[in-house]
Amino acid sequence: MFTLTLNYRDKTKKCKKQLFSGYNKVMLDIQFIRDNADFVQEKSNQKGIQVDIVGLLQLDSERRAKLGEVEDLRRRRNEQADSLKGGQPTEEQIAAGRQLKEELSKLEADLGVIEDTYTALLKRVPNMPWEDVPVGASEEENVVVKEWGAKPEFDFEPKNHWEIAEARDLIDKDRAAKISGSRFAYIKGGLVELQFGIIQWVISTLGDEEILQKIITDNHLEVSAKPFTPVLPPVIVRTAAYDATGRLDAEETTYRLADDDSWLVASAEHSLCNMYMNEVLPEDMLPIRYIGYSTSFRREAGTYGKDMEGIIRQHQFDKLEMESFSTGETGLQEHLLLVAIQEYLVQQLGFPYHVLQKCTYDIGKPNARGIDLEVWLPGQNAYRETHTADYMTDYQARSLKTRVKRKDSTIQLVHTNDATAFALGRIMVAIMENFQQHDGTIQIPEVLQPFMGEKTTI
Repeated sequence: MFTLTLNYRDKTKKCKKQLFSGYNKVMLDIQFIRDNADFVQEKSNQKGIQVDIVGLLQLDSERRAKLGEVEDLRRRRNEQADSLKGGQPTEEQIAAGRQLKEELSKLEADLGVIEDTYTALLKRVPNMPWEDVPVGASEEENVVVKEWGAKPEFDFEPKNHWEIAEARDLIDKDRAAKISGSRFAYIKGGLVELQFGIIQWVISTLGDEEILQKIITDNHLEVSAKPFTPVLPPVIVRTAAYDATGRLDAEETTYRLADDDSWLVASAEHSLCNMYMNEVLPEDMLPIRYIGYSTSFRREAGTYGKDMEGIIRQHQFDKLEMESFSTGETGLQEHLLLVAIQEYLVQQLGFPYHVLQKCTYDIGKPNARGIDLEVWLPGQNAYRETHTADYMTDYQARSLKTRVKRKDSTIQLVHTNDATAFALGRIMVAIMENFQQHDGTIQIPEVLQPFMGEKTTI
């Protein structure tokens, strides 16, 4: 039974009601900030994001006043132009028109400066955390809400994945370092077959309506069983399209292409969530669900000295990512579905794991709610993060201008969700460590064997 869903089942209904009372539907609309300034400041502080809501609202007032002046002057110019139609303007009328033009030009320039500053401040305001997100000042305050599975017992001292892979020539980091630098690796032999077996299994599972319906039923969810469409998304994204996702982190994470206004994606959802940028989708298209596969690139700045052995933290890695577009009513249920799918996949592989509900500090700027799964790694004698699930409400969609035309013809922002299906390197680490054998071979989980020519070991 999916404990997390049961714990929040009643809250889900309450949150749906809030959605239409205005709490989430207008979450980071400027009118919401005007009406809830103290609340927005408090929640921003809880996320550890420094924003000046008082200053933003002061600038908002200046902006609206200046915009009123500009619109008034434009109206006067239009009225003057209309009065001169069909006649010869006098010198006085020409001078008056010139003065109006100069005044308007100055006002528009002033408005442009205010708009730029206002937009920069508004972009700093994070998404508001969902009502059940724990308040915390560090990731240490994330809350374990579920544990599943018995930790494997060995009649020998279990090795970490790097020791297993090195002994069997499955990973070559030394030669990769010679070619590309640190935090790169050649993945070889049976691990390559394992990776592509995992990919085929995940795409098959997420495309199976019967499996999805079972997950929905078992977890008491109220969403459709519409299958996921597999996608190979671009791995290069232009700055404007990346920035609008709220995921562009130039200093810590993302690689920029030196000669182009573009970036390498740090995850498949970074070129999936903006797929419908500046579009209005018909309601009967929703939910739209994708399972995207791509190579991802991360700078991993600030992590040098951590996880240098093996392939836990690489600059280049492959990833399967779920992305969902939905109406506001079903956004939270979609989030819970993606978490339930993550649990189902990990359970099918047979790994012990626990579920973390991330606190306000750790969920990230664009997220309203975040869940992590951490799988047990016996070679490290620790749980390590393998999955994350992020619910953005309409925060991304507001910047991306991705909307839905409802059946009553109203236009609303969609809600977006993304969640890891598998980061391939990390899940292969989990397989190597949990299914290692005394002779150094690796047992292949039963569900993957049909996708690997019925092989049972690596």
